Amino acid sequence: MPVTDQNPFFSFPNDKPGVLVISGDWLLAHYSHLRRLTAAAEEHAGAVTDVQMDQLNKLDTAGAQLLAELLGPAQLEKLTEQPGQLPEERRVLLRRVAQSLDNEEPQRLRGSSLLIELLERTGKATAVFWGHLVELLGFTGLTLASLAANVLRPRTWRMTAVVAQIEQTALNAVPIVALLTFMVGAVIAFLGATVLSSFGASIYTVDLVAFSFLREFAVLLTAILMAGRTASAFTAQIGSMKANEEIDAIRALGLNPMDILVLPRVLAMLIALPILTLVAMLSGLFGGALVCALALDISPTMFLSMLQQNVDARHFILGIAKAPVFALLIAIIGCLEGLKVSGSAESVGEHTTSSVVQSIFVVILVDAMAAMFYMEMGW
Repeated sequence: MPVTDQNPFFSFPNDKPGVLVISGDWLLAHYSHLRRLTAAAEEHAGAVTDVQMDQLNKLDTAGAQLLAELLGPAQLEKLTEQPGQLPEERRVLLRRVAQSLDNEEPQRLRGSSLLIELLERTGKATAVFWGHLVELLGFTGLTLASLAANVLRPRTWRMTAVVAQIEQTALNAVPIVALLTFMVGAVIAFLGATVLSSFGASIYTVDLVAFSFLREFAVLLTAILMAGRTASAFTAQIGSMKANEEIDAIRALGLNPMDILVLPRVLAMLIALPILTLVAMLSGLFGGALVCALALDISPTMFLSMLQQNVDARHFILGIAKAPVFALLIAIIGCLEGLKVSGSAESVGEHTTSSVVQSIFVVILVDAMAAMFYMEMGW
């Protein structure tokens, strides 16, 4: 078969056993013709010991991929190591194609074993979790260091930004927090009335509502709401600024993004979350008192009297003490994920979702650890 530009092909000369001669133009324009030729010659390619490419005219990525499929990655990479046979640009192209096929082969092998793939995914998830933990601890230290550096310098305080963030995070969130905790308090009271009535202890529904809201539910529900509402807002705001290169502009002006963007949000959360927790406690108790009055004939006066007699102030203190910790974690995670945005709208969405998930996970984890600590201490 003659060598022409229109019909690129290869041949196995009869007088040179084990030799493959590549010639013509191996281009995308001839891809279908090349595909048929390589498919027909795959059974003979295993006996090839030497490849001659002196007659090769033109080569592009599509042709290089077909050569790699015909010869195999190992033979192709060996061919690129022979000096003088190919121009440097073709050697680089063939080497890159051979390396890409080498990287795909282990993936196909790993996919054949479910156990290996499961272990691989577990390892990757563990590595990602560890990376997030290290970043969170590092950014927490950086935030605390910036906060300590600005405490003694009143001229650097940005009170306008802090007040604006308090309005967004606290005042605007009061209705949803109050409504949610009111309904949860009513549900807990209904549950207590249903379960405890079978034991003739319906009166202890008051203690159930009080203990659950003062110690756990008020601060936990408020923190979860803030994780979904405020942490996502922090990430979206800072992420949009990162995507628009506004943070780079702040640095170019000689200003510190930590002082301008992060600290006002952290301080606002430290102030807002305890206030919202107090609102949640009052709303939850009000919801429980309303149900007790309607379903159990426990008057509000009697409800308050039982609160004074059976519920100590330490339960309120133990519950409200967790609010600043949750506030610090939520604000730091939201700001950190915003600063990690790469620059696209898709990245903003991904990190906003990640900030909500991480905030809720960390809040529940820390709350569980605090509950175990309180139990061990006998508080």
